Parts: sequence; C-alpha cells; structure tokens
Amino acid sequence: MKIRRGAHFLAALAAVVLLASCSGSDGDDRRVTEGRDWHWDKNAGVPQASAFMNVTVPKDATQTKGAVQINPQEDIYLLSFVTSEKNAEGIAEDLHSGDPLKAQKKNFVPDRERFKHLGLAEPQTLAGTRWAGVCPPCVNDDRRKKVQWIDVYVQALKDDRVRVYLQAF
Repeated sequence: MKIRRGAHFLAALAAVVLLASCSGSDGDDRRVTEGRDWHWDKNAGVPQASAFMNVTVPKDATQTKGAVQINPQEDIYLLSFVTSEKNAEGIAEDLHSGDPLKAQKKNFVPDRERFKHLGLAEPQTLAGTRWAGVCPPCVNDDRRKKVQWIDVYVQALKDDRVRVYLQAF
C-alpha cells in the first residue's frame, strides 16, 4: 500500500512540474497558450517591425517602440510612435485601406494584450481611438506581399500629436 501511495504522489508531482514548465514564463517571455508556443524575439524591435510592414517611421516621431512576437503559424509585428495627426493620416492612407480611420466601438476588449509588452495600453481600450485595417494582398499592395493584415490605430493626444499603433502579421 505504501508503494502505491508513493507512486501516485510522484505521478501527481511530475504532472504539476510538467504543467508549470510548459505554461510559465522562463525568462524568455515564452508562453504556451491554447496548446501553442509563442515568445517575444529579444533581438527584434522597431527596425524589424517597420521593415516587415514597409512603414517608415516619421522623422518627427518620438516614443518609438517595436517588437516581434514569434508564433508557430504567423509572427505578429508591433510598431508604435507619437507623431503629428497629418503624418498618421498619411500612414493610414499609404496602407490602402478601403475605409478611412473610424472611431472604435466603446467597451471593446482585445483578445490579447500585445502592446502591453511595449509598456502601452491596448489601443482598442482607449477612448477616442480610431482604427482601420487592411489586407495588403487583397488591395494589390506589392510592397507588402508577405503581410496578411495590418491594423492601424490612432489615439489623439494633445497639440496635434497622436500615438500610432500598428499591428501586422
């Protein structure tokens, strides 16, 4: 009887250790979510995100941040910066979205917290944020052949300044 109890205890302990090692952070910000492994690329930032999206960060931009989340199926590229309203509108137009930037729905909760990795609030949660999305291959944007989708969010700040959030895969 003592051997059985010990075996059950060891099996339960092994299961707990296995689950903890698969679902926790290991310093590389690696996670297993819904059975899929993802992590943030420590060597990627603004240059990689900007190059993937083929978006030039305006010269007057401040608070520029970027990251790449490595996923099993498709990587997610994030880029954010503060610039003028005019520059933000130009970036949105350059994406060739069929729709202009429009106000976000209220009380929208994002399914993931990606911009939090950059120390920013999720743009979908901010009042007054405008959004547009585009499928570059769908609008024959040859400059972005490898990009399946780009979301652009523009948050009004003050003095004609806005924060631009770009997310692409």
